[in-house]
Amino acid sequence: MSEKHIYDLIVIGAGPAGLTAGLYAGRATMETLILEGGNVGGQVTTTSIVANYPAVADVDGTELMNQWQDQVVSMGVKIEHDQATGFNLDGDVKTVTGKSGRQYFGRAIIVATGASPRKVGFKGEDQFRGRGVAYCSTCDGELFTGLQVFVVGGGYAAAEEADYLTRFAKHVTVLVRADKFHCPPLVAAKALNNPKVSVEYNTEIKQVAGDDYIQTATLVNNKTGEETVYHVDDSDQTFGVFVYVGTKPATQEFQGLLDMDDRGYIKTDVDGATNVPGVYAAGDVIVKDLRQIVTAAADGATAATAAEKYVTAQKQRLGILIHREVKQSAQPVGQTSSVSQETQPAQPHTGKWLTADIVAQLKAVFGRLTKNVTLDLSLNHTQHSQELASFVDEVAQYSDKLTVDKHEITDDRQLLPQLKLMVGDQDTGLQYAGIPSGHEMSSLVLGIYNVGGPGQDVPAALKERIVNLPKVDIQIGVSLTCHFCPDVVAACQRMASLNPQVTATMIDLGEFPELRKERKIMSVPATIMNDGPVIFGSQTMEQLVDAAEKATQGQ
Repeated sequence: MSEKHIYDLIVIGAGPAGLTAGLYAGRATMETLILEGGNVGGQVTTTSIVANYPAVADVDGTELMNQWQDQVVSMGVKIEHDQATGFNLDGDVKTVTGKSGRQYFGRAIIVATGASPRKVGFKGEDQFRGRGVAYCSTCDGELFTGLQVFVVGGGYAAAEEADYLTRFAKHVTVLVRADKFHCPPLVAAKALNNPKVSVEYNTEIKQVAGDDYIQTATLVNNKTGEETVYHVDDSDQTFGVFVYVGTKPATQEFQGLLDMDDRGYIKTDVDGATNVPGVYAAGDVIVKDLRQIVTAAADGATAATAAEKYVTAQKQRLGILIHREVKQSAQPVGQTSSVSQETQPAQPHTGKWLTADIVAQLKAVFGRLTKNVTLDLSLNHTQHSQELASFVDEVAQYSDKLTVDKHEITDDRQLLPQLKLMVGDQDTGLQYAGIPSGHEMSSLVLGIYNVGGPGQDVPAALKERIVNLPKVDIQIGVSLTCHFCPDVVAACQRMASLNPQVTATMIDLGEFPELRKERKIMSVPATIMNDGPVIFGSQTMEQLVDAAEKATQGQ
């Protein structure tokens, strides 16, 4: 039996707190593992613009987190995609069990699991999620173009996202339960000074109702008790309700293990230490007054510094050699809006679709292809087809393993234009209806890598389940502004690359609104398997395999 590998530090969560903890631990030459069950970057990847991070001008949330991840892995920190579900925090060596079934061992633990959007609890909130109720403006805002939108909340997020949503909505109404915004005046001014935003104070949402989509919302004045009902405009099919009322700490797995307050936030001392020796917590999960990116980063730095002292003292006590070697950069995990984190010197920009940075990353990934891949295009006589052909031609020029084959199609029943990935005469099942640009650039490059190169690693047990799936057709409705969509597309298409009976098609709902209307989709990612019910929201590969097995029962 092989000896178990023991990390100096295991960080649970890869948001600002977790990544900063990893950065500081890596600089201290601690052997560090970050476990993340969802998207690297946490809630920041749902933020349209980060405007208050020191020394950084207005920046897209996902772009900021991609840079953060680059910096962390350059310190030799390993980031593993696995959901931590079990913990043994006793003794010198702690054990973390992942959803994959793997066990990870560390001398110290930092809990940086963050928080998730809190629901309001109004009637119809769960029923109409994805049918009008939403929690991410960058993911779903585009789907409400030309429609009325309500924003529920009165804090930082409500003010900032209300302003952002005016890019799409014809009007935004903010419903604030108090008599004023509870965020700094300059933040509130983003909403108050926007002519497309109005604010209703002392107002709460009681319920939403409708048939397939939200069609009415009942609002109540909490001072007078007066109720008003908003009806969808005659010219519209629905309207949006975006919820920003704070967050709920992701601490359920630590109940009974770590001391918490009555709201579920972890109690720590000034160094981030919990009641369990060697276990620290940082970021939105801890008891504190201000939850911002900058405070999460500070928490992570503090906890990592304290953990380094703890681990050093433990090794000295046990007579274990303290290594101080310079670590090599670890392989980063895939991130939603990036092509790859493998970098080479930037090349001059040579095309209208791809920046110099993306070109450099494309060459790094395509340099690992071992098979010839044909980018098979089904086109019709539209401007969109011309744009897809131009885009694909530009991508293909960066590898001699890629060729382009174009076909003119007159069948109006197909989702055109469409790109398929072929290896020889074999249809790999990886398809793209629309132009996989923007955030979907990463899913395209991963798709090419998965069918033409070594492909992304998949745990053996999960791979076996994928290989044994019967026929399943997967459609993933996306918007090109969605930070969560590429991970779902890439996971579904990895399944298709492993099993010839699986097909996985990315569909840009902005270009194919008929599918959005037919399936009554107002939130992305929206995954459909074998024409079954829509699965809304970000999903791990294991969750997607679970759904595929359920969709194919009886086949």
